[in-house]
Amino acid sequence: MLALNYKTILGVALPMMVTGFIQSIVLLTDASLIARYSTEAFDAVGNAGLLYVTLFMCLAGMADGAQIIIARRIGQDKPDLIGQVFGSTVWVLCTLALCLFGVLYFVMPNLVQAYSEQAEIAKLQGIYIEQRSFSLFFAMITLSIQAFFLAEGKSWVVLITSVLTASSNALLAYALIFGDFGLPEMGIRGAALASTIADGIGMTSMLCFLFFSKEQKKYKLLAYFKVDFSSIKELLKVGSPLMLQGFSALATWTLFFTWLEQKGTFDLTVSQNIRSIYFLAFVPIWGFAGTTKTYISQYLGAKKIAQIPVIQRKIQLLTVGFMLCTFHGALLYPETMIRMVNPAEAYVAKSAEILKLIAISILLFGFISVYFQTIHGSGNTLHSMMIEFFTVGVYSIFCYLFIKVWALDVYWIWTVEYIYFGILGLVSITYLRKYNWQNKQV
Repeated sequence: MLALNYKTILGVALPMMVTGFIQSIVLLTDASLIARYSTEAFDAVGNAGLLYVTLFMCLAGMADGAQIIIARRIGQDKPDLIGQVFGSTVWVLCTLALCLFGVLYFVMPNLVQAYSEQAEIAKLQGIYIEQRSFSLFFAMITLSIQAFFLAEGKSWVVLITSVLTASSNALLAYALIFGDFGLPEMGIRGAALASTIADGIGMTSMLCFLFFSKEQKKYKLLAYFKVDFSSIKELLKVGSPLMLQGFSALATWTLFFTWLEQKGTFDLTVSQNIRSIYFLAFVPIWGFAGTTKTYISQYLGAKKIAQIPVIQRKIQLLTVGFMLCTFHGALLYPETMIRMVNPAEAYVAKSAEILKLIAISILLFGFISVYFQTIHGSGNTLHSMMIEFFTVGVYSIFCYLFIKVWALDVYWIWTVEYIYFGILGLVSITYLRKYNWQNKQV
């Protein structure tokens, strides 16, 4: 079981944060490259990328469920059950990936063109989605293995895989978008192809780590690929709520950007600038989110409930501190950050104003996210799903009012982030104080 001190917490979280940072740099690089190719392609990649990530979150949510269960078995000292959970995870994610691919490849391109107000952007979105959808088959393997290593606290494996994925993606994106190093100029299709190939490289590296790891033999991870319905049922019970809440959160954001696209291209481009930088702020949040789930699940499995508040305080302090390091530019030099993504002067001033506006809301989220992740780690994922559904429901109502009914300036539209983070925090804190969540059996 993981020790409760800052050194061990950072030992788990830092590789995940570096991983998140690398992924954020890749997103910024991709956005910067495609913005220099064309504004229409920049807007299309932003919206199409959100559609892909929305469905990808279904896989990621189920993998989070596997991480929680494996971490709980480690805390309970039941190593004989871990291989069984891992095998079931692969089966479930494989089935899910096939279903999601069908939706993304065969349905979404035509659906996007049906609801979009900008025909050229819709066409480019369809091109991106068709190519990017193949990444789901790489993701199903990568996420299964990642769930195991994160539950073990070995996040450095995820870090190395991310470095390989990110570096290959950046190189391929430049070459395939603009046609360099002897490769053809493919524009937006090249951006999608580069990401897909990079995901394949990441999957291959993750498989190598698993195959040669001592844990593979210790837990007999490759010996449990027969269909075990009791283990699958257990995974679906914990993972399905996480899958649905991840999907709902990203689907709501996708809807937000769809409404902005219908409102006008200026508001959409400005908001895509914000979205590209937004993920940089989430680097510490993602890193410590996985750490929180692992710690909470292991310590509840070991019946050390009294240590939970200590875990929360330590992780909150580290989260906010690291957020100030990674995202201080949003307050101090927002124009410079915007120009790194999109140098078009027509969008810089408004984008910078919004970036300063939402910076405090993201710091707030860094603090309260620990409470929400505590609910995840405890295994009460059905309740965390209900909290997420309520929050995105209120968020969607205000998005609709701000954009479609009142037609507010894009600056004021982005104040909905305070509504989302505020409600999520209040409901999560109330739940932890009023509900007997510590005794959930997983």
